[in-house]
Amino acid sequence: MPITPTDFIWMDGEMVKWEDATVHVLTHSLHYGVGVFEGVRAYATKDGAAIFRLQDHIKRLIESAHIYGLEIPFGLEELIEATAEVIRSNRLESAYIRPLVYLGYGEMGLNPLPCKVNVSISAWPWGTYLGDDGLANGVKVKVSSWRRHDPNAMPTAAKATGMYANSALAKVEAIHAGYDESILLNPQGYVSECTGENIFIVKNNVLISPPSSLGGALVGITQNTVYRLAADLGYEYREAALVRTDLYCADEAFMTGTAAEVVPIKSVDDRIVGSGKPGDVTQAIQKAYFSLVHGENERYDDWLTYVNRNV
Repeated sequence: MPITPTDFIWMDGEMVKWEDATVHVLTHSLHYGVGVFEGVRAYATKDGAAIFRLQDHIKRLIESAHIYGLEIPFGLEELIEATAEVIRSNRLESAYIRPLVYLGYGEMGLNPLPCKVNVSISAWPWGTYLGDDGLANGVKVKVSSWRRHDPNAMPTAAKATGMYANSALAKVEAIHAGYDESILLNPQGYVSECTGENIFIVKNNVLISPPSSLGGALVGITQNTVYRLAADLGYEYREAALVRTDLYCADEAFMTGTAAEVVPIKSVDDRIVGSGKPGDVTQAIQKAYFSLVHGENERYDDWLTYVNRNV
């Protein structure tokens, strides 16, 4: 989806005009893909913009950096406040937010240790990642010919920049073949995740998602949100290994992610999943999710950072 420019981007402790937020062509991360990032969303509520699970996203950013041996020159609370300030400075009611930790200009070569660690936080209005129709009626997916990284080849627990070349290959393959999204299997052939989303199936009213320790999927913050919503709605959920035929024979299936939110899956490899329409469980989870992020359920208020409160 196209990016709509806003006014300011936070870079290394300062607000910089959007058009001035540039890096040198010899920036280390541009050449070697060593960097970590997050995708976060802010939603419009009756009390103004609220960022969903901001602390959890920044904690994961810091953990990803730790895995890669990157020392972020800002603390958790500084990054949380900087993110809120980006939303305030750009007067955004809702937004997609991209914190990025990268290795900057000044050193070249595979050894990243001498490189300066830079941090930026951007935000802009961004609609439904997989389209309004996909959100309402479901998307067509295929199992990719590309495999998810082996955790001992690339650290799949980190949300790292260069690792997403794997996802980009799978995404392009799906689009060229006429699908909306891809599902990647791990090196052993078990279901891992989509190109940027975790995956759930529903079988006999039980929600099942592949365990990250087996599938090699990134542990999802939206995925974790769904676990709590499912429990609160009275649905059983569990993590279990899945193979591609489990997807074909599911009663329902959906994917979750900050960008995608909660999106029904209507077919996998041209096999209709269930009725081919969003099922009752999927719709219940989706409804509860959007109610929560828009601040309509006080039960989950601890997950929302209201950017204009106590300013």
